[in-house]
Amino acid sequence: MDILYLLIPLSLVFVAAIAVVFLWAVKSGQFEDMEGPAHRILMDDEYPAPPENLRENTKTNNGDD
Repeated sequence: MDILYLLIPLSLVFVAAIAVVFLWAVKSGQFEDMEGPAHRILMDDEYPAPPENLRENTKTNNGDD
């Protein structure tokens, strides 16, 4: 029964900390655009980067043959 004197205030502090973190996340805009990243991952880049092996060939072949 004595442990309740410790656990109840500790749980209230824990809930208060979670509430503060949640309110900070809401105010800083973490939940503004929930669908944007999901759609962005499906869109293709307009100009994709060349393959890695093609980049290495252009670096070593500078035309001074």
